[in-house]
Amino acid sequence: MMKEKKFDLQDRFIDYAVRIIKLSEALPNTKTGNHIRSQILRSGTSPAPNYGEAQSAESKADFIHKLKISLKELRETEVWLKIIIKSELIKPKLNVIPLLTETDELISILFSSIETAKKNEKND
Repeated sequence: MMKEKKFDLQDRFIDYAVRIIKLSEALPNTKTGNHIRSQILRSGTSPAPNYGEAQSAESKADFIHKLKISLKELRETEVWLKIIIKSELIKPKLNVIPLLTETDELISILFSSIETAKKNEKND
């Protein structure tokens, strides 16, 4: 009998960071590639530890703040991914599109989580 896999957003963020690392390694060793590699490594691996910190937040306001940091970094990563796709730094660009889709999904999840946390904070 198969067990149903528990949804774990922390694991999803860690998997996302690993995918960003692998993508960054595939960027060309050029001035442009190195610049984007540095930027996307920073923004794309940041949501996982920030989400982890949110789980140990000292208050609801701290929790919301840490989620907002993760959201900000995801939005920056989204822009870098679009730049990689449009500039065709990685070919075929189809290899990058699933990562962009995952970025959009994680942005939606965090945005909803922040809105819910804000509502809950007001009701306390």
